[in-house]
Amino acid sequence: MSLEITTIKLKIMGGVATVNCYLLKSGENFLLIDTGHASKKRAVDETLRQAGCQPGDLKLILLTHGDSDHAGNAKFLRDKYDAPLVMHQTDSGMVTEGNMLYNRRANLLSRIISPFMGLGRKYRFTPDFYVEDGYHLLPYGMEARVVHIPGHSAGSIGVLTSTGDLFCGDLFTNTKKPARGGIIDDEAAAQASVEKLKKMEIKQVYPGHGDPFPWKLLLD
Repeated sequence: MSLEITTIKLKIMGGVATVNCYLLKSGENFLLIDTGHASKKRAVDETLRQAGCQPGDLKLILLTHGDSDHAGNAKFLRDKYDAPLVMHQTDSGMVTEGNMLYNRRANLLSRIISPFMGLGRKYRFTPDFYVEDGYHLLPYGMEARVVHIPGHSAGSIGVLTSTGDLFCGDLFTNTKKPARGGIIDDEAAAQASVEKLKKMEIKQVYPGHGDPFPWKLLLD
């Protein structure tokens, strides 16, 4: 069954940056990867409705990691669309405690931006369950699986479809050109994640920030 991908690009930080969510549709089933910053709740909700996604149609909300620009609308969307909300357990403290530095080594850049990137109290939540590397999304109508790709955070995950589409969170970006993400918490883990991905059949990369790009651009 064919997969339809809608990129939801949201302006953040006063319009100087953007963050992506991805709405996947297979048949009558929808899956949302990341939820955007809480200030963009209306824009995300409107995009889902325009795509024909009604309460009951959204089968799963999956967070690539727990930073507020990716998890800010998770609680709202779970409640409105009655969809289970999942992530990797290693990042759980980011959303239950609102602490961006939870389980991070907290390098200088992370410390500088952490006061602006934590999840506010009313937006915090407990995921419905946690997913691990290899978790298959077929029960939610998607020929895809979860890939654990730590580096940006210890619990960062991606989604790899059977047709080679990789939704990678913040491990890679494409704001100027395809590259590793600018905020890497664990350099060794990030490099191990890249090497792991090189062994997989990937065609197109959908980053958390910037435009989608062919995987081969990272290998040239």
